[in-house]
Amino acid sequence: MKKIVSIISVISLIITLNSCDGFLNVVPKQVVDESLLTDDVEGFVTSAYAYIGLHPSWESPFSPWWAGSMRADDSYKGGFGVADAGDGWGYMETFVNLTPNGWPLDSPWTFMYEHIQRCNIAIWQMERVTEKDFPQKSIRVGEMKFLRAYLHLKLKQFFKYAPYLDETIEPNIDYATIPNKDPNYPDDMYLWEKILADFKDAENRLPDIQQHKGRVDKNAATAMVARTLMFMAYEQDDYHQVKNINKERLAEALTYIDKLTIQEGQKVGLEPDFSNNFMPEFDNIRKETIWELQFSINDGSSRGGKVNYGEGLNHPHGGWSGFQCCGFHHASYTMGNAFKTTVDGLPIFDDYNKLSYEEERDVYFDKYTFDPRFSHTIVAPGQPWKYDPELLFVESAIRGIPDYGYFKSVKELVHPDCGCLLLTGWQFNSMNKQMIRYDEILLWKAEILIQLDRWDEALEPINKVRQRAANSTKKLVMADGTPVLNYKCEIYKPGVNCIWNKDFAWQAMEWENRLEMACEGRRFFDLQRWGTLEKTMNAYFNIEKNRFAWISVGIFTAGRDEYFPIPQTQINKVKGNYTQNVGY
Repeated sequence: MKKIVSIISVISLIITLNSCDGFLNVVPKQVVDESLLTDDVEGFVTSAYAYIGLHPSWESPFSPWWAGSMRADDSYKGGFGVADAGDGWGYMETFVNLTPNGWPLDSPWTFMYEHIQRCNIAIWQMERVTEKDFPQKSIRVGEMKFLRAYLHLKLKQFFKYAPYLDETIEPNIDYATIPNKDPNYPDDMYLWEKILADFKDAENRLPDIQQHKGRVDKNAATAMVARTLMFMAYEQDDYHQVKNINKERLAEALTYIDKLTIQEGQKVGLEPDFSNNFMPEFDNIRKETIWELQFSINDGSSRGGKVNYGEGLNHPHGGWSGFQCCGFHHASYTMGNAFKTTVDGLPIFDDYNKLSYEEERDVYFDKYTFDPRFSHTIVAPGQPWKYDPELLFVESAIRGIPDYGYFKSVKELVHPDCGCLLLTGWQFNSMNKQMIRYDEILLWKAEILIQLDRWDEALEPINKVRQRAANSTKKLVMADGTPVLNYKCEIYKPGVNCIWNKDFAWQAMEWENRLEMACEGRRFFDLQRWGTLEKTMNAYFNIEKNRFAWISVGIFTAGRDEYFPIPQTQINKVKGNYTQNVGY
């Protein structure tokens, strides 16, 4: 039993369901009533962990496929046509008609501040006890600062300007007096500095190994310090355009990444097969995992389990093999095409996206060779579901084919016989969610090395990831033992199959990052950091509009669409004390 979630049923007895009329100026809904737990400080910490994964897709920052993949060239919304789930996601997907008043922007904002409040309450409670009375105090404060920093980081990625609320703010303060954009600072860097300080403090407090699965440890904090510094390094102007790349920030980030890579082969490393990252039987035993969210089923809680509500819309639809709902999140045809390889087994960087499965359905899979990660990321009708050659995916399990095609995203999904599925109207699973993996650490290192003009050194981490992909074909077979697709994936060999200069190294790093993390909610934020959203998204729309009519309205407007608007409901609650993002 996963210890950190096994006591959620106990915590549920001490959670009050207070309504919330304003933004955090009263006790928010679903937070702990402090009077009930004055002698149980650990319970406040557990209640903060308990909030992870309890919210549906449109609220959760922990399963942001809708914010990071659907708004990029990774994936389509899916579901039963463009109107399914209302207009909000459709407007996000095409970047048109998205307003501060539209659904569902208020939901993630509200949820994240409710969660931040839980973290702060836990810290306030721990301030009332001594290390002697509560020996785990410093560690638990580190855990709460880590979660609080992560939530503020997601708010920052979503909205750019969002108030930073920490334990120095008294619980009864009027939160409406705290602006989202402090006029005393020239730009948004002060918010990044607060996030960075929390992650650094967490790293200093957290142990190398936690006693309980599910608690964040030092490596998780080290990784997030590096990640934060990487975002800080790409400095933006008032219109969200990258104006400078701060190499000192990148050099500092590299020192933290080196703390992780020096452990390779010991505590951390790549799994031998890429598939291990997406199968529940490997939960909590993957050496690749740096930070892993814990989920459970049949744990005695009133909901039937602490399942992953953040991706509950994404399972196949219609009863096929026991799956019931709801068919969201399809890999885009552009994403599928990105897995095509050349005769040398390298990516097709330039004209990979001319023709897709939509135009070449009868010959597509025979005509091209593919990186094996295609089949770890995407399933099409007639192909094995989750590495089971006896269970072939069928067209009838797909909703909205005329609008979203045939490519189902599968990383976040499970085999129907896993014993980890829960149906409560929608369908959920209890496979753990990997928030940080060692493969992306290697790619972060490559990115930094290239920006620091050390692109020759970037070859090794890129090739490590690529070689593992090439080796990950054992489970990608049909019932007769033949490969599902024609796989061809080679490492980069300067002077043999490529010319390894700075431009090529960057292109290889970006592509590798794209394939490795496909449909996992990362892509939009990478493009946001690099300052290439307008170029990438408008090129995507120009091709995809010929495949699906609804995409024809899509257009990315630089200086506006890099971030969501601040929800108008929140502006109203603070009586106009928030500054709206440019363009809205």
